[in-house]
Amino acid sequence: MYKLTFFVPVDAAESVKEAVFATGAGRMGNYEACCFQTRGTGQFRPLEGADPHIGKVGTLEHVEEIKVELVCDDDHIHTAIAALKLAHPYEEVAYDAWQLADL
Repeated sequence: MYKLTFFVPVDAAESVKEAVFATGAGRMGNYEACCFQTRGTGQFRPLEGADPHIGKVGTLEHVEEIKVELVCDDDHIHTAIAALKLAHPYEEVAYDAWQLADL
């Protein structure tokens, strides 16, 4: 089992979550589409050669984003991450995947 966390602009959050959930991620027992989300502000400065979805090369950008946290079983984690990258509007997707201990 993994915990998958990613950051996504507010206006793209629902479509990105749905793409990830469609892979089987976010299932807990007899429930699906389970996640926890919090709002926050992300920042980044696109460097030369970047093709930013938001902002301009060389300019520091602040964006209201959603942090989404969910669980994903071992069999679906690679597919979930691939779907996340495909559905996400950013050129570089910020995410973490942690393998969880079964205690």
